[in-house]
Amino acid sequence: MIKIEMGSKIFIVFILPLILSIAFASVTMGGVLAMPDRELNMWPMGSEGSSHSEISILGLEDSYSTSDAVEVRVKVSDTGFSCGDLYITISKAGSSDVMAQNGFFEQCFSANKSIPNGESFSEIIDEPGTYQIKAEMVSKELDSISVKETFIVK
Repeated sequence: MIKIEMGSKIFIVFILPLILSIAFASVTMGGVLAMPDRELNMWPMGSEGSSHSEISILGLEDSYSTSDAVEVRVKVSDTGFSCGDLYITISKAGSSDVMAQNGFFEQCFSANKSIPNGESFSEIIDEPGTYQIKAEMVSKELDSISVKETFIVK
């Protein structure tokens, strides 16, 4: 029978796995970082696609009066987004102050159709100023595409 001393047990149980873990992680990270086309996306919900060819806001005017309703629809031409959740947000330009926000869940559509289906986005902004409207489509796989446009309320 092999007799192992207490100091050797501590080394085998605690220290050796730590050293091997660090070595394995270093080799793995070195291999990943050596790839020239790598992409590190640790928080996919935080990424914003902003390609205007994939998503567009329909019916948005350049300016509105304080008594006019902002009525828009969204067109998604990206075939990867046949269904998903649509979020439309109006905020003051250059600020994070949200003036209006609506969510339209489980919006499914065929090619060249606009959404939301069976519902409408219509908001009256009664405070003059410059505003930004953002339409974001989030798929069930948590991929997202979005578009932002600016309008004026007089």
